[in-house]
Amino acid sequence: MSTTTTSAPDRPAVPGPGGSGQPGKPAAAPRVVRQRRRRPGLIALSVALIAAGGLSGALLFTASGQRSAVLVVIRNVPVGTAITDADLASASLALDPTVKAVPVARRADIVGKRAAVALTAGALLSPAQVTTTSLVKAGEQLVGVALKPSQLPASRLNPGQKVLIVSTPDPVQAAAAGAKAGEPVGAPKTLAATVVAVGEAAPSTGVVTVDVAVPSADGPTLAARAATGAVALIVAAQGDS
Repeated sequence: MSTTTTSAPDRPAVPGPGGSGQPGKPAAAPRVVRQRRRRPGLIALSVALIAAGGLSGALLFTASGQRSAVLVVIRNVPVGTAITDADLASASLALDPTVKAVPVARRADIVGKRAAVALTAGALLSPAQVTTTSLVKAGEQLVGVALKPSQLPASRLNPGQKVLIVSTPDPVQAAAAGAKAGEPVGAPKTLAATVVAVGEAAPSTGVVTVDVAVPSADGPTLAARAATGAVALIVAAQGDS
């Protein structure tokens, strides 16, 4: 007796969950997406830092915008010269706290005082640049001495500097005058003085006029010597009067 075997029909492959369509291949596991955990403390700190930065910027902008009414010099004022109202003007400036300036409210106090240093037009006035002391003291006279470049040092002279005014007469005439008077010809005569102001050199000749303060008794003598041009100026050593 013969037996007939009937084979079952092939089943179509069922695609896996991944849709690969390949039979016998396991489906890929689904990807797990991790959720970031929010930290309220860090968020609050970030917000606080941003707010603090904005506040600091606002305060800095406000501080830099604050302006002060101060005095500025609008005309050159030589050292030792009395300051007039026409020498000053007011200006509104934003200043660093370390800058020392004279408020406009003190204008009446400044007028009439003297410049302790040479004041330049356009400069901010500082309290240290003003003084009540005059370089010409009581019992002294102010004498202007015109000097050629060869009659004074090349170094710049400064107000308050101690100098000596030296007589430089013609040697022949000095010898003759000494012999006539029966006096030996010795060292040239000198006169101690204090520089009060130094003028600008003349463009053509280079002559500079130096204002010096001398004792009242020596003022006329110095003026007579200076008129002849037979004088020279030397700088006294420190400590000499």
